[in-house]
Amino acid sequence: MDALDVARWQFGVTTVYHFLFVPLTIGLSVLVAILQTMWHRTGNERYLKLTKFYGKLFLINFAMGVVTGIVQEFQFGMNWSDYSRFVGDIFGAPLAIEALVAFFLESTFLGLWIFGWDRLPKRIHLATIWAAAIGSTFSAYFILAANSWMQNPVGYHINPDTGRAELTDFLAVLTNKVALITFPHTIFGCFLVAGSLMVTVALWHLIRRPGNSDTPTYRFAAKFGSWVTLIAAAGVLLTGDIQGKIMTEVQPMKMAAAEGLYTTESPAAFSVLTVGSLDGSRELYALKIPGLLSFLGTGSFDGEVKGINDLQAQYAAQYGPGSYTPIIPVTYWSFRFMIGFGMAAAAIALLVLWTHRRDRTTTSRWLLRAGLVMPFLPLAANSFGWIFTEMGRQPWIVFGEMLTRDGVSRTVSLAEVLTSFTAFTLVYATLAVIEFRLLVKYAKNGLPDETPPPQTDDTDDADRPLAFAY
Repeated sequence: MDALDVARWQFGVTTVYHFLFVPLTIGLSVLVAILQTMWHRTGNERYLKLTKFYGKLFLINFAMGVVTGIVQEFQFGMNWSDYSRFVGDIFGAPLAIEALVAFFLESTFLGLWIFGWDRLPKRIHLATIWAAAIGSTFSAYFILAANSWMQNPVGYHINPDTGRAELTDFLAVLTNKVALITFPHTIFGCFLVAGSLMVTVALWHLIRRPGNSDTPTYRFAAKFGSWVTLIAAAGVLLTGDIQGKIMTEVQPMKMAAAEGLYTTESPAAFSVLTVGSLDGSRELYALKIPGLLSFLGTGSFDGEVKGINDLQAQYAAQYGPGSYTPIIPVTYWSFRFMIGFGMAAAAIALLVLWTHRRDRTTTSRWLLRAGLVMPFLPLAANSFGWIFTEMGRQPWIVFGEMLTRDGVSRTVSLAEVLTSFTAFTLVYATLAVIEFRLLVKYAKNGLPDETPPPQTDDTDDADRPLAFAY
């Protein structure tokens, strides 16, 4: 083990941990905004209670996500200085916009939303949560645009004097074909997480506390969250199909690695289950669906999909001697876990809708157990999706331009990376416990017993006392 190995592990752990918070923040911000809009239009107190209830869970998660995101960016300078030097001119623009515009838009209006209850006019207060939600979404786009450039570099040239990538077309970076499809795919994944959490909390109160006065409200939340989950799952499948075709075009090795396809095939079968050698170099047994991989990769059931061995020979001739094959078992199984866990969450949501049809209220303990697992399923799907995305690109840190081994900080020792890795892991473990306990505590508390009187007009009133809703 050397400093490169530990730096890769540290960045991987930090990234996956940070992304546990991101989808819930993005998804819940929009769902809370929708609930408040429903209250604004109908005046029904049910929607106000749900706005405040799930808004509190959203705020807890947002605070934790900010902390982990800041630490993640520190690693670029600490462990990956050569990479930062190479991509700095490219990444500077989208990350600066993300911080200066999107993040400040999100945090500023979120503060106004938190402290504006009973003080801001009703419509303006509603606009603040929508502005915060839009800020979260914009933030995701600029970060994904930067990541997509690593997958498919565009709008740049290499300065022969400095050896750095320099930006020549910022619009090309923002309209990268990988970014344009990765963004909706990621956003649908966020709604999959947020909808699942909404269902879980509502189910717990419906089954563990049956017959209370808020049962109709929880039943609405369970059904609303289930519909969000199902629509999001459909969106993930649709955008994932398009993403697979673009991936086959710009990163054919990643598609081949996802399927464990060693030789070029036309038509190519989709592997439902493949058992390979321990080193992942060859296939021992496979259960396949004929022609499906060709359709997923090219849009035609007879399309050609290049195999790992042929692509390895092509890349070795193009880029020089070396292995250009990712770790096949990791890419193969992470791709399937991503799909499987996401679809499992959708199946539970469908079951919830069935058991609550015609205003019924379920008391099934089995459904409660499934519901308690439900939010962890899309979180796992998102995590495995990112593991597949990043590991499938290996050994490149910037596809076709920089190998991962060339991006690590040359002056950082193994002991230094181990020290920071251990420290970050301990801090993250502590934050995970705090996050989980806070979410469980406030989720169990349930809907507020009393609701502050709603704003009755859209006029400013300087004498109105400031009310803290949280």
